Amino acid sequence: MSETTVADTLREYLSLYELLDDAYWEAASIQHKDMLYDIISIFSQEIFEINKLSTQDHHYPYEVLTEGIRRVVPKLEQLDEIREDVVQRTQTLTDFRDILSSVLGILENQLRTL
Repeated sequence: MSETTVADTLREYLSLYELLDDAYWEAASIQHKDMLYDIISIFSQEIFEINKLSTQDHHYPYEVLTEGIRRVVPKLEQLDEIREDVVQRTQTLTDFRDILSSVLGILENQLRTL
């Protein structure tokens, strides 16, 4: 897999962030809301740090910036396993599958190179 740029990663993270926000409001149980909120918080911190970078640096290969994002993969994999119980709306679920797959690819590539 080729290295993903900062701009590409930011776009994927923002897409996932929006879907996680939708899923949070759609979730029927407190446990699901807590899980989603935890993941949202982790991505919020990483997105915040990426946004601190100069836009001129967005063509460089992406490198993980926060410690939390290094540890989020197991949570994302767990969410992927139970996504049909957590994500209620069909449109959110359909979009979620595609974006989550892409984000997991980015993160797994990053963790392999560390």
